[in-house]
Amino acid sequence: MPDSGMTLVFDGHNDLLLRLFERGGADAARSFLEGGGQGHLDMPRMKQGGMAGGFFAMFVPNIERSDNEALYAGESYDIPLPPSVPCDVAQAVTLNQVSKLFSIERESGGRFKVVRSAAEIDRCITDGIVAAIMHIEGAEAIDPDFHMLEVLYQAGLRSIGPVWSRSNIFGNGVPFRFPSTGDIGDGLTEHGIRLVNECNARRIMIDLSHLNEKGFWDVARLSDAPLIATHSNAHAISQTSRNLTDKQLAAIRETAGLVGVSYIRSAIRRDGRVGVDASLDMLVDHIAYLVDKLGDDKVGLGSDFDGATAPSGIGCAAGLQNLVGAMRRRGFDEPTLKKICHGNWIRVLSRTWGG
Repeated sequence: MPDSGMTLVFDGHNDLLLRLFERGGADAARSFLEGGGQGHLDMPRMKQGGMAGGFFAMFVPNIERSDNEALYAGESYDIPLPPSVPCDVAQAVTLNQVSKLFSIERESGGRFKVVRSAAEIDRCITDGIVAAIMHIEGAEAIDPDFHMLEVLYQAGLRSIGPVWSRSNIFGNGVPFRFPSTGDIGDGLTEHGIRLVNECNARRIMIDLSHLNEKGFWDVARLSDAPLIATHSNAHAISQTSRNLTDKQLAAIRETAGLVGVSYIRSAIRRDGRVGVDASLDMLVDHIAYLVDKLGDDKVGLGSDFDGATAPSGIGCAAGLQNLVGAMRRRGFDEPTLKKICHGNWIRVLSRTWGG
């Protein structure tokens, strides 16, 4: 059973599988299960921080690597995006990360489970088992005929972001730009429209984080599921292209969707600065703003652990209760805390997946 003294957290996004892929080695699953302090996420630190599970993303890194640190200096920035990754390369990387996810499940001795329904998440939380949703961030691994989508769905895929920030055959993401809205580039392609339909048919959740505004509105027009952004923040507070405008938030509210608030420091800070810490109070400002715009049943958490740097007040998964404490000090009561920290995710996934 979980520690009754903690407010359990179900998280909207992490990049653990990317970190393990880049780490390499045959002991990847064991390194997660036993810990060791690498990255933001492993089983001991999840238990310490009350992290009950979340979305485990499969993300294909850029083929062309560049050091853009100097481009982030100053009061504004506009980082050029690399080209899309070829489908065959993306498929090989994605399958490698899928295998790592199932290796963790197999070697966990029942402590970690890849889940396919909201009811399974509920049971895992009750039994103290880490619940993992298989998620794709950027759909380069999905071929135009959707054969890989079907294979991954049968394996357990239940969530997909059509794009990361780089463009692909399905649509366009937003570059890392400040100050800026996400109104950059064209909407979904014909392949992207078909992807929405294929996901709706299988009740695969569509993640709107990283998608540009025209793509967002295309999904809103086409999809019959709640609108969900797994790791995004409020543009009214931090005017980065990755954050959601009030108009987008209104659409998410209309569909009884959800926004998972990310811990990305530059997306939290009003000045958008990269490489500078953000306080827990700044992060709670976003949570409070989204609760005001969406209601307290449509806001969750979406850390981006192992994909971005969290505020030092959290640091890693072990520090999650520090955020819970900051929310409590801001005046969130216990029922609201439970909804934001895990209950709202279960609600929206039950509606999205069915059953």
